[in-house]
Amino acid sequence: MVTSTNNISLQVKAKHVRCDSNTLHITLNDDREISLPIERYPWLKWLADATAQQRAKWKIEPSGFAIYWDELDDGIEVEHLLSLNPLA
Repeated sequence: MVTSTNNISLQVKAKHVRCDSNTLHITLNDDREISLPIERYPWLKWLADATAQQRAKWKIEPSGFAIYWDELDDGIEVEHLLSLNPLA
């Protein structure tokens, strides 16, 4: 996602991911953290149904625009998280 402020563009990317018992935490490259209760959002059902071991096996796409879980064959784009307008 590109955010523009005073004609300065900043590419917001995922930097780190962690899951606790029911919350997904994503740290961005600007040090903001997004925390989502995964059972609250229907579009995260695939992650809510996953085991703790499966949730821990994430990877950040090379450009940082998304997080992907190979074992679950699904992922999340940072842009959609920031807008809370996910693609279902």
